Amino acid sequence: MPTDACPEDLMQYEAMAQDALRGVVKAAVKRAAGPGGLPGAHHLYVTFKTHAPGVSLPPALLAKYPDEMTIVLQHQYRDLAPGETFFSVTLKFGGQPMRLSVPYTAVSRFFDPSVNFVLQFHPPEAEITAMPEPPEQPEHPQTAPPSEGSADAPKVVSLDQFRKK
Repeated sequence: MPTDACPEDLMQYEAMAQDALRGVVKAAVKRAAGPGGLPGAHHLYVTFKTHAPGVSLPPALLAKYPDEMTIVLQHQYRDLAPGETFFSVTLKFGGQPMRLSVPYTAVSRFFDPSVNFVLQFHPPEAEITAMPEPPEQPEHPQTAPPSEGSADAPKVVSLDQFRKK
């Protein structure tokens, strides 16, 4: 019997670990939605796959971010509603309030820069086979266009600088 072959993981431990870590995202979003909001300097960067099943975005945002989008939950978010399988939030883009709903399974990265805490997720196997090939992404980071004098507009940034090369 060869000893260098990995046995098949019939328990699917990697999937269980990913689900458990998504629970951290869910708990953080619940805390952000609480009466005191986020404590101290904490703020959350949540990156998600825009075409993942269950994601609900306005068409203009989906056209602008066809593969992945990062939102920041810090000061200017409203109506944050964490659910069991997804969260919804209202953010302003170009001064216009827009409602987003994101299943926790669509989250690909979670980052709180105030404490340098990062979680990276793999898409579920069903998503890997169902997702079309993403379009080529430019080498420069994406950011939201500056709104006309709106200081309360959230910024959408790319977390490429935090990715392991």
